[in-house]
Amino acid sequence: MASTPLASPRSLVRAFRPVDPLGEALHGLRMRGTFYCLSRFSEPWGLDLPPMPGTLMFHILASGSCRLEVEGAEPMALRAGDVAMVPHGRGHRLRSAADAPVAALFDLPRQELGERYEVLHHGGGGAETAMVCGAVHFEEPLAQRLIDQLPPVMTIEAADPTNPWIHTTIALMVDEVRAMRPGGDAVITRVSDILVIQAIRSWLERSDLPRTAWLAAMRDPLIGRSLTLLHHDPFQPWSVATIAQATGMSRSAFAARFLNLMGEPPMHYLRTWRMQVAVQLLKQDSGSVADLAEKLGYNSEAAFNRAFKKTIGLTPGAVRRGAAC
Repeated sequence: MASTPLASPRSLVRAFRPVDPLGEALHGLRMRGTFYCLSRFSEPWGLDLPPMPGTLMFHILASGSCRLEVEGAEPMALRAGDVAMVPHGRGHRLRSAADAPVAALFDLPRQELGERYEVLHHGGGGAETAMVCGAVHFEEPLAQRLIDQLPPVMTIEAADPTNPWIHTTIALMVDEVRAMRPGGDAVITRVSDILVIQAIRSWLERSDLPRTAWLAAMRDPLIGRSLTLLHHDPFQPWSVATIAQATGMSRSAFAARFLNLMGEPPMHYLRTWRMQVAVQLLKQDSGSVADLAEKLGYNSEAAFNRAFKKTIGLTPGAVRRGAAC
């Protein structure tokens, strides 16, 4: 695959139009479902979900209530209409009460309604709880970077007056869960995706929540603009001077502000970001490793391989063969 000639950063600066950096990250939240499951439980019941690295796991309660237990976090009570997310794929438990017996998810019989959609019935025959559970992952590197900033567990309560959208969306899901009309699995999975994105957006908008350095930088009007440029065109021959010029700052002021907000120099961030993009291209089998090395500005494939392994922890060949990273 022939490498595409690179436009100069100066021409890119002239063409650039300001955008919302976090909006760009949210735009990249295109989920690829690992599985979705309509779960109907009856008390007493408990479910142990194993770790699923690289996925965001979620639970949307259509009716009833339960207890969510995630390692490293306080147990949480969930009620009908609540949305709970475990963004980093940690193992966790759902159960009707603290002393309810727990069964491993994959030890329970499930009815397969599609390639990635199942129905699970489990419990002792008492009061019922219905929920939609899912595990999804994100292919875009920027979306994954955003997910990495989220806390170990997140909940959005239906009773929260700042989230009126939940009531309408949950109502649609509840209707589909109850009726299970033809095509209901497609509706439930798509509504689940919308709820997850809305929940992440709601969390980002809440000013009382702690912010990581990356989120703070993305919200900064100047450094956020520079990050958007790097995210849009990582293979441009950027330098600290050209990034600063695109941001409308002096080189020294930009470098100091970037380091203060991000905790790392701009070129270090750019090198890491380029390798994250390279991971996606390798997984897509987009051209040869030699072509990718040239596109990234390396003089040889061997030099690229060394830099890639230092940053990612695996060789480009291992990533292309499907190794998790």
